[in-house]
Amino acid sequence: MSGTNLPAPVGPVSVGEILRQGRNLLISNPSFQKWAASFPLTRLLAERQSNALFDLCSGFVYSQILLASVRLDLFTKLSGGPRSTAALAEDLGLSVDATQRLLRATTSLKLTDELEGERYTLGELGAAMLANPAIAAFVEHHALLYKDLTDPVELLKGKAQTELSGFWPYAKPGEDAAPPETYARYSELMSQSQTLIADDILDAFQPSTPRSWLDLGGGEGVFAAALGEFAPQIEVTMMDLPPVAARARVALQTRGMLSRVNVLEGDFFKDPLPQGSSVVSLIRILHDHDDDQVRALLAKIHAATEPGATLLIAEPMAGGRGADRVADAYFNFYLLAMGRGRGRSVKELTDLLTAAGFADIRPLESRRPMLASILVAQRV
Repeated sequence: MSGTNLPAPVGPVSVGEILRQGRNLLISNPSFQKWAASFPLTRLLAERQSNALFDLCSGFVYSQILLASVRLDLFTKLSGGPRSTAALAEDLGLSVDATQRLLRATTSLKLTDELEGERYTLGELGAAMLANPAIAAFVEHHALLYKDLTDPVELLKGKAQTELSGFWPYAKPGEDAAPPETYARYSELMSQSQTLIADDILDAFQPSTPRSWLDLGGGEGVFAAALGEFAPQIEVTMMDLPPVAARARVALQTRGMLSRVNVLEGDFFKDPLPQGSSVVSLIRILHDHDDDQVRALLAKIHAATEPGATLLIAEPMAGGRGADRVADAYFNFYLLAMGRGRGRSVKELTDLLTAAGFADIRPLESRRPMLASILVAQRV
């Protein structure tokens, strides 16, 4: 069999590397692929491999089917039970043929289930969409990301202007002012997904002993409110940029939690931090910033806390179990399009924390690591 010549390994190699190189030589050989697809013992493996590759090629189409479903409010229209294709077509404002195409597509993606008599109902993932309305908001938001990914090579080479850098005002160094609607747009998006993360954090880290808790970059106060309800004995303070903090006060007032949460206006990179907090939390903050900024922020938190204080970090982390595709593929390219930040592994974060003077650094079990893995450290 004639095969593809892969580059020779450089330097000493392990047995695992040798085996992987041999595997790659086989898989990259067209003759082997043809044989594997017909041989009974390898046919299923070859088919699974082909399907996985096609899924990578078709991912954009799948995401656009989901976007169409969200914009047509398909899942809500099926929430009352099974409906016929004809009835749905009228409700969706589509032809019967277009509706059938959509429903066959959503059924293949487990968003809907097909029943007898050309009737459809919610599928497993469609029902989950109804339970997590924040997903729909992110599906709409991804239209910006897709524009930036039209030419991914250009993005990797350092595309100057991106849609996402315009969406996140703090992604543009040196631009401190943005229209209020810009802050409103991104703050609302973040708050919609924060409830699940807040629950996961408070499930993993029981705040029984802290006297005071400072949540940096607290957005519209979703986590601060959840913490205040969960542990009324804790003095809760959150800090964010002035336009965001103003929105937080309104949201906390609506929830009846403004008297329980102290809302501070400020840029945690430029302005002084409150002193002496027992716990400081950074929830989906560090991966939005480059290493120099992260080092500066960790040093600033160290200076603002006493020995024994806890620093809690919650965000998608690279290389983590159950979160590798989210952190290493999705967020790495999302942040590239945003213009700053990157996904970091537990080891990378541990090194940064150690250099800043933190110790006893350990991960906590998270129910949804794809949304947020959790790392805690002690100030020494």
